[in-house]
Amino acid sequence: MAMDKSSFDEISFRDQLIAGGIEPSSASKTARKTAEARGLAPAVPVAKKRAVAKAKALEGDLFAEQIAPQEVLPALSVATPKPIRLLDERIIKTGAAIAAAPPRGEEMQFMHAIMCQVGLPRSKVEGTEFERKCGGAALSIGAGKLWDGEKFVQQPIPYGTLPRLMLAWMNTYAVRESSPQIPVGDSASQFLRMLGKDTSGGKKGTFTMFRKQVQALSACRMTLGFNADGKAYTYEGKPIKQFEAWLQATDEQRPLWPGVVTFSDDYYTTLKKHAVPIDVRAFSMLKGSALSMDIYTFLADRLHRITGRPVMLYWANLREQFGQEYQGLNADKDFKKKFLRALRDVLQVYPFAKVKQVTGGCLLMASPPPIPYKP
Repeated sequence: MAMDKSSFDEISFRDQLIAGGIEPSSASKTARKTAEARGLAPAVPVAKKRAVAKAKALEGDLFAEQIAPQEVLPALSVATPKPIRLLDERIIKTGAAIAAAPPRGEEMQFMHAIMCQVGLPRSKVEGTEFERKCGGAALSIGAGKLWDGEKFVQQPIPYGTLPRLMLAWMNTYAVRESSPQIPVGDSASQFLRMLGKDTSGGKKGTFTMFRKQVQALSACRMTLGFNADGKAYTYEGKPIKQFEAWLQATDEQRPLWPGVVTFSDDYYTTLKKHAVPIDVRAFSMLKGSALSMDIYTFLADRLHRITGRPVMLYWANLREQFGQEYQGLNADKDFKKKFLRALRDVLQVYPFAKVKQVTGGCLLMASPPPIPYKP
């Protein structure tokens, strides 16, 4: 897969690094090395580039005509850079690696387009029902039950980062192997190692958390409602129709260790038609935040489909899609703060995404997808 060299903006990437807290000279070196790895000539100096941009705007630049100058906020600057957390440094290094080279082989994974629009809960849900609405689309998730060999056991609603990573992993296996059957048990250790997690057991071990979330995903019911052509549609989208597990009668409650998971016919058929390619290097680097993962998959699905004028998403739209979990007196303020922080991390590992914070919301512009188009 060939990389579009013109899609990399050295100056913008340098500014992103500085906004993330990197010292300017180090940011310049990282951006230059990334550009050199892509075979690009040195970028135009910042001052000259801004002068040219200003002149174009005065002459009636297309972008300036679409967005009123007073609507665009100036780039955020950090007067006194704060020490960067280890995670931020890893994100920046990952972003530089992604900018320098497209994903290869197993670095490419897939998410279902539906899950890129309306995602799973990000935090634990009390009760057995969850709903999320985004414009003319809505997702309803109901917790289900699994047979443990003696009785039906109520499962929780899947939530957080792990089910998102697991879905990407299982989707990818199904797409590559052209099979709705995923041998989960045989690959659990490999999956956890890929995420940089240990394979410990015990009540709070990663294997235990993995098993619980696989069970929750396998048991849950999903219903999608959406509007199209003046009509309202309801789609029963239960992702997993069959769950085969080994019984381990060592505890009072017989734990089920997943063996094979089989996608439902509807989910598998639509997945093959509407699989959204993502870069697993970026997705796994964002695994500390479900909000960041949802923003990334949304942009991966949306940006490359924009044609013509940029798309404006106001804070009310963004809050409806991504901020349902934020409640209380300062919900809007809290959401905006968390969203911008998550967006900053996403743009580090999706360096070709063109998204700007403007007055009232965010502006989405046509951008290359995370996985470059085939030549």
